Amino acid sequence: MPAAFHEIRFPLDIALGSLGGPERRTEIVTLSTGHEERNARWADSRRRYNAGYGVKSLADLHAVLAFFEERRGRLYGFRWKDRADDRSCAPGRAPGPLDQPIGTGDGVTASFVLAKTYGATFAPWRRTIAKPVVGTVCVAVDGAEKVEGTNFTVDATSGAVTFAPAALPPPGAAITAGFEFDVPVRFDTDFLEIDHDAFAAGAIPSIPLVEIRL
Repeated sequence: MPAAFHEIRFPLDIALGSLGGPERRTEIVTLSTGHEERNARWADSRRRYNAGYGVKSLADLHAVLAFFEERRGRLYGFRWKDRADDRSCAPGRAPGPLDQPIGTGDGVTASFVLAKTYGATFAPWRRTIAKPVVGTVCVAVDGAEKVEGTNFTVDATSGAVTFAPAALPPPGAAITAGFEFDVPVRFDTDFLEIDHDAFAAGAIPSIPLVEIRL
């Protein structure tokens, strides 16, 4: 059964002042010769954030408390905007339909899941994008841009792009897409400890978040 998820974004102004990024799990064994053996425990990275760094006022703190209570602590997931990595292209650019490969047509398959590839030479990593931002997805087939609502639809809750029966990509056709996206996360605590005196003096509360698999 999928984890419970609320299709709502964490307060954007607070998220933009946060701290965090990707985490991987690597097992390292040092041999008697001094050489290492390294093994990746996770196939995919997992992102962690601390939203406390974005809390600058009591009004911000109140907004986070309300958001935390409605999510019931760690129970419900939600959307998070990672300002450092929130689109199919480089920061500051507008997504384009040729940005990322998402599949190859076979004349039968109608649905393809959005993805972003990191790196190109040694060991590229393909990241599934499950939470695209509504209205930002553009798609092309063999370089020709398609029209959303006519040629294809997008499920913003799963990242699936589905082509209309009359617009199925032909065999061998390269399917590409551009998009903005959010990270699915949850609170990584059921207890927000806030020292009001310390906060008034400029201390930052800890509000940990962790990416969830969908």
